[in-house]
Amino acid sequence: MFYGVGNAHLQMLRALYPKLRIVARDNVIRIMGDEEQMAAFEESTEKMRQHIVKFNSISEEDILDIIKGKRTRDDVPEGVIVYSIAGRPIKARSENQQRLVDAYQNNDMVFAVGPAGTGKTYLSIALAVKALKEKTAKKIILSRPAVEAGEKLGFLPGDMKDKIDPYLQPLYDALEDMIPQVKLQDMMEKHVIQIAPLAFMRGRTLSDAVVILDEAQNTTPAQIRMFLTRMGWNTKMIITGDMTQIDLPHSQKSGLIEALHILNNVEGIGVVNLNGKDIVRHKLVTRIVNAYENFDKEYKNNNESINKD
Repeated sequence: MFYGVGNAHLQMLRALYPKLRIVARDNVIRIMGDEEQMAAFEESTEKMRQHIVKFNSISEEDILDIIKGKRTRDDVPEGVIVYSIAGRPIKARSENQQRLVDAYQNNDMVFAVGPAGTGKTYLSIALAVKALKEKTAKKIILSRPAVEAGEKLGFLPGDMKDKIDPYLQPLYDALEDMIPQVKLQDMMEKHVIQIAPLAFMRGRTLSDAVVILDEAQNTTPAQIRMFLTRMGWNTKMIITGDMTQIDLPHSQKSGLIEALHILNNVEGIGVVNLNGKDIVRHKLVTRIVNAYENFDKEYKNNNESINKD
């Protein structure tokens, strides 16, 4: 992004600093020449780097503004959490989504509960990426219970990573939308971003991190209790779940339901309930969710009526 397509940005910098010899190799730039221009180039380069970290993009107009000492993107909308790799601002798009953002700022642990498509996971990962960029956290840890959605997949080929990756793909999708692929790969190799199934959390103490447990409705009471007690110093936890999509056996109680009941009034824990009005996917998703909610209510009322008779 810094060099531009076909090194166009680099060529532009060479033209703007004619008294300097600028040599770029991989992610290292060496400059030689006039000391005054070297100092100006170093200052501008750092501002460009910070711009890319914030916006995930930089244009020739932005480079010119930076070199001229002007502010860039004065029309940035308020409330932006981070920017996608395409430069699209990511922020809360409904009242309850904003409550999730506020709850994250005011609490060390947040439960975000709501139907599919309400942005629970996506917004949570955006908050985690922001913390990483602003250096308020040293790492991001993302976890999910490896529970099949009503199917028996049987034996999965490959090593351990190959077996668990399908369960964690939604987390990868969100990260890939916010962090360039090469940088994301580097962060994962250095364990700055860690993605692991819930079963791998036992025994760990998670400090200086933003920790997200996705699909928490599919945890058992023992699993979620184990997860919540992993919390270390300078750590924030976000637990997301959808009560209408529990894939556990019918005899097994959801750990999320129990945790919300037990921790409802604990200081430092925020609970945000999202609903059909917060759905940001295709408009049909809202209609589908509402239709199923009406069906569930009708089914429950009919059962209660039969039991009374």
